[in-house]
Amino acid sequence: MTCKRAKLSFQQRTDSRSNHHCCVPFCTASTKTNSYLSFHTFPKDSVLQKQWAVKIRRDHFIVTNTSRVCSRHFVTGDLIEPLTPAGHRRLQPGAVPVLFHWNNYNIPTPRLGLWERTERPPNTDLTVMQTDPDEDDPGSCHEHVYCTSTEPAALHLSLNENEELREEISKLRQQIEDLTVSSKFCLERFSASDEDIRFFTRFASHAHLMGFWKQIEPATINIIRVTRAQSFTKTDQVPHSASATVLQPIDEFFLFMNYLSLGLMQKDLAHRFRIHRSTVPPVIKKS
Repeated sequence: MTCKRAKLSFQQRTDSRSNHHCCVPFCTASTKTNSYLSFHTFPKDSVLQKQWAVKIRRDHFIVTNTSRVCSRHFVTGDLIEPLTPAGHRRLQPGAVPVLFHWNNYNIPTPRLGLWERTERPPNTDLTVMQTDPDEDDPGSCHEHVYCTSTEPAALHLSLNENEELREEISKLRQQIEDLTVSSKFCLERFSASDEDIRFFTRFASHAHLMGFWKQIEPATINIIRVTRAQSFTKTDQVPHSASATVLQPIDEFFLFMNYLSLGLMQKDLAHRFRIHRSTVPPVIKKS
C-alpha cells in the first residue's frame, strides 16, 4: 500500500459526533471511523418511526435522541444534496431505510400478498352474501353460526402475559445482537487494546492507526470496486459462488494490515473476517 509522506497528527477524533453509532443490526458504522457517512435520527412522526423500526428489524426498539441510522441504508434518491450550511446531510420527507446486510444492500422486490397470489374465480365479491333460504322463516334460529368461533389459545392470554413475552423476546434479540458484534473480527473489537493493535497492525497504538486512517480516508470514496461478475465479462465464465464484500472501508484497511503484519494466508483472512475467500484478493490489491 503506497501513500505520500505527510506529517501526521496522531489524535483520535474528539468531536461531538464521535459517539454516534448506527443502530441497525450487523452494521458497525460509526462517526469515529466513517466520517464520510451521515447519521440520521428517527423521524418524529410515530407512523414513520414505526416503519423505520420494522425495516431495521427491531420491532420493539426504544427510540432515543441518540438513536441513529447511517446513510448506507438509504437509496441515493433519499439523500438531499448539497449539504446544509452546517455540513449536515438531510433526508427526503418520508424516506425509509431499505438497504441492509441481509438483502445484500439491494432494494428488495416487494412480495405479493396472499390475496394477490391466490387464483380466484371470476366475479368474486366478498361483499356479496349468500342468501339463506330460511331467512324468512321467523322460527328458524341460525344466528348462532356467526356468534360462535374457535379462537386461538394465544388470544386468551392476559395483557400482562403478552407484555412479559414481548419483553423477553426483546431481551433475547438484544443478547443475540451483542453476541454477534462481540464475535466479529474487526477493528472496533480491538480498539480498546493498544497491545492488540500493535500485534495485528504494527501501529504503536489505536490513536496512531486512526491518525493514519484520517489521512487516507477521503480517498477511499473514489476507489472503483470491480465485482467478480464484471471481471469475467470477457470470458462469460461467472463463478457460481460469487460473494459481495460487505466489510466497512476501515475493516478492509484492517484486513490489509493483518495481511502485512502477520503474513496470514487468504483462507485464514476469509475465515477471520467471515467473507468469501474469493473476495480477499480484491481487497488486498485495492489497498
